Amino acid sequence: MRDEVDELVEAWARERADLDLAPVEVFSRIGRLARQLDRVRREAFTEHRIESWEFDVLAALRRAGDPYQLSPGRLIRETLVTSGTMTNRVDRLTDRGLVERLPDPHDRRGVLVRLTPAGKEAVDSAFEALLASERALLTVLDERDRARLATLLRSLMGSLPTNRG
Repeated sequence: MRDEVDELVEAWARERADLDLAPVEVFSRIGRLARQLDRVRREAFTEHRIESWEFDVLAALRRAGDPYQLSPGRLIRETLVTSGTMTNRVDRLTDRGLVERLPDPHDRRGVLVRLTPAGKEAVDSAFEALLASERALLTVLDERDRARLATLLRSLMGSLPTNRG
């Protein structure tokens, strides 16, 4: 089965036969797949009236387990955003009634961000929709191929500078 990356590689090979184009075959496909997955993700979340960034914060809180709360610092590490961005996000989620701020009982100056029941419902339903969409995309691969692909991608991610140490 051929795709647009095959055509791209053939064109480059014709123009630059002196180059090893193996990375293009892998990373052009990963890039194109990532753009398509972002679209699928946005569609799944839009059905549940949340945005991708909202899902990221809500999901971090949900994964924390009952009572579904984290410090802002932990949320920053979980979602890879700046402190100012997280403050803005928590403000907006608070305004929507999806999270609440509580005093940290172990740090008088600290706060905790907690998922509200509405936030839990929103993240759970959006996650179920996302899984259904992603599961449908994976039907072209059998279970063994999916496991192998996950292993290969894990190895590739582990080699990236941002994932070391």
